[in-house]
Amino acid sequence: MGKRAPGPSPSFSLFHVLLALGLMAEKPVGRNKIAEELNIGEGAVRTMLGRLRESGLVITSKAGCSLAGKGVKLWRECQSVLKKVEIGENELALGKYSFAALVKDSLHKVRSGVEQRDAAVKSGAKGATTVILKDRRLTIPSVSNDVAVDFPKAARQILERLHPQESDVIVIASADNLKQAEYSALAAAWTLLDD
Repeated sequence: MGKRAPGPSPSFSLFHVLLALGLMAEKPVGRNKIAEELNIGEGAVRTMLGRLRESGLVITSKAGCSLAGKGVKLWRECQSVLKKVEIGENELALGKYSFAALVKDSLHKVRSGVEQRDAAVKSGAKGATTVILKDRRLTIPSVSNDVAVDFPKAARQILERLHPQESDVIVIASADNLKQAEYSALAAAWTLLDD
């Protein structure tokens, strides 16, 4: 990208870019809908889309914004390391709705799980739990050495819906509505993706 005039930093993050790519991967979408879904201003969306267009990731038309070939490739790469699903009620759910995000092979980035919980709470979750698959066993740092024994329903849901592999990390975020739970789970997962 070319040089830019000095000014305030944009009010969007790489996390917002990831969410926007996901929206555009489904079908063409307008700026207003992106702003509404990402809960950021239209000016920030305009700036973000301009940068994505300049990078060859997004194309715009009367139908809305959609992914260009390069954007589709990037989105597929993101999906190969990040999986998300709604999780029903279980012993780890702290709110009415829970969502789980799995980040492939990211065990080495987990310290205590507090970083993921904090990111989820800042994004509106009631709470979040970080679960790791280590030595073929689901564990929760400083809480449980065997989730299957201590939280059997949660373990069953994780194994059946996410199919984790060794060194994968799962973050379960709970909130009062499903969209907020999903957003919070992704915000927590982002702490494991953002280098």
